Amino acid sequence: MERSPFAPSFWRSPLRGPWLTSVLGVVLLGGITLLFVTGLLSYAAYNPDLAPVNDKTPDKGILGFYLFSWPTDPHWLYRLNQGVHVTLGITLIPVLLAKLWSVVPKLFTLPPARSLAHALERISLLLLVGGALFEFVTGVLNVQLDYVFPGSFYPLHFYGAWVFFSAFVAHAVLKMPLAWRSLRQLREEKTELVSPDPARPTVSRRGALWFVGSGSLLLFVTTVGQNFDGVLRRTALLAPHGGAEPGSGPGGFQINKTAAYAGIDPGETSEEAWRLVVVGRAGRTVRLGRAELLQLPLHSSALPIACVEGWSTSDQWWRGVRLRDLAALVGYEDDPPDVFVESLQRHGAFRRAALRANQVADPRSLLALSVNGEDLTPDHGHPARIIVPAAPGVLNTKWVARLTFGDL
Repeated sequence: MERSPFAPSFWRSPLRGPWLTSVLGVVLLGGITLLFVTGLLSYAAYNPDLAPVNDKTPDKGILGFYLFSWPTDPHWLYRLNQGVHVTLGITLIPVLLAKLWSVVPKLFTLPPARSLAHALERISLLLLVGGALFEFVTGVLNVQLDYVFPGSFYPLHFYGAWVFFSAFVAHAVLKMPLAWRSLRQLREEKTELVSPDPARPTVSRRGALWFVGSGSLLLFVTTVGQNFDGVLRRTALLAPHGGAEPGSGPGGFQINKTAAYAGIDPGETSEEAWRLVVVGRAGRTVRLGRAELLQLPLHSSALPIACVEGWSTSDQWWRGVRLRDLAALVGYEDDPPDVFVESLQRHGAFRRAALRANQVADPRSLLALSVNGEDLTPDHGHPARIIVPAAPGVLNTKWVARLTFGDL
């Protein structure tokens, strides 16, 4: 048994102990709490209780207790929230791995359960470790656009977050007194984390923390740039939307899905073929081509694109017809309602989406026809796309074919 991980003498690192584990735990306590809160806010931004098409977790039950109507001010709200969520999650990876390394002997402690309380603690620890690995792995895969996990990312990450955070809170409550005591004491308290036969140290505990912190800093520097344009985006070496912009000119900014990927037939978007269908009160319907839309009052809005994967653009200058003006064309002159948006897109979770009345009423919410002074490119949604302040990128539907106004 001496060579077995179930033997205490197997774990010989002199770095392990309550002090190192407590320092890493305190960092994770703040970081993971912020991750959980920004994750919940990101989910609320989709307005999942507005319409079934926006709700990717329809069986959530009481887990949706906190949902609220997502605001349009400030216009950079979702950009900030999701940038913090993704960048912080990636930055915390070295801290999480170091924390798991520091407590790995506890996973092999025998007997498995010394009492009912100890058994409950071990179960919460398994949920904590498994939940942490699941959430961070699925999150990183989503950021990297590698959808190799079974099923949809949205329910997997949402339900996994609740399991993980519940175990995390229980663990924090149980261990906080020990962590606080370990941080205040000058001498290391003897626990099962401390090796009975430690090897000769090659680095101090503070040196190990510097190593972990340097890893986190490196990940931060090579990720955070995807939230900016220009030189800073080129520093985001680990992000799919880092590096050089995808093109030049007015339409040379980031996109997620190209027109080819979405199955857009150029014949359907030509001036001759494409018509926007707008449906409103009592089934009143109008059909408008691009030329007719360009004859309506046009307005401009400076708004970013911000995506769930954590990348965003700076404000782009969009020009088009206000959504509330289109609602007025079909009978909603005074109080524009919700709108159901349908795209020409052939496949994808958000080829249809719903927007709340407060989003429709905002004067910056447009059916955009051009950006930065030129017509939309096919990849940016030509002939028309939605642009709404503070909304997730997937709700800014491209290649719009139909708008249905009314309470959803």
